[in-house]
Amino acid sequence: MSSRTVLLDISSSIAVVTLNRPDAANAMNLALLEELAEALLECDESPHVRSIILTGSGRFFSAGGDLSAFAGDLDRLPYFLKQLTLHLHAAVSRITRMRQPVIAAVNGPAAGAGMALAAACDHVIAADTSNFTIAYTAAGLSPDGASTWALPRRIGPGRTRELMLTNRRLSAPEALEWGLANEVVAANALPARADTLARQFAAGPTQAFGAVKTLLAGSATNSLETQMELEARAIADTARTADAREGIDAFLNKRRPDFTGA
Repeated sequence: MSSRTVLLDISSSIAVVTLNRPDAANAMNLALLEELAEALLECDESPHVRSIILTGSGRFFSAGGDLSAFAGDLDRLPYFLKQLTLHLHAAVSRITRMRQPVIAAVNGPAAGAGMALAAACDHVIAADTSNFTIAYTAAGLSPDGASTWALPRRIGPGRTRELMLTNRRLSAPEALEWGLANEVVAANALPARADTLARQFAAGPTQAFGAVKTLLAGSATNSLETQMELEARAIADTARTADAREGIDAFLNKRRPDFTGA
């Protein structure tokens, strides 16, 4: 699938999803968000895709929601924003719930919903020239994109509150120090590093990765007993997979496993 505002390239078992409005700093309008949700759904449903890279074209990862599109009709702004969040939240939910690991390759500034989208991913690689700002209250708005869910889990509630109230911009090194980014690399090394990690994930046990994501998504609110029961069920379910049989055999025979994702 390819389109004007989102590009999807699937090669072997790796999908690269690119926000593609470089002249508008990859700001999210309705078309982009619809196409993003569709691209992620296609990845989720593909039996071949085992890892995903999410990035932006040009100098920006994403400047967030494209409020300029609504400047001529501010009375309709609440309706327009609900339209945008309908598709933005579908994309974030898909990233969180899909079994495949999703890597955010943050190639430039990530603001507002762009920062929220990066925070929703499983692993964040930031170019050393990138930065992050949540930005919503600077426009008199409250946050969306599940940022109030994902950011406290990544950086803690106190730091989340600071960013959302002050709109402080985090440099890439600060994002790494705070736990928003998992690693920082030189800008020209970002595509290669993201590809290397995507290949690593694609060679892994996809069903077990999916179980990890599901367990972690609920761990902050589940009781101890509930979480342990979910863990017991998940490990039994993954034990039924071909990859578990392969992994255990490889461990016992001291060889590298050859996982297929099944």
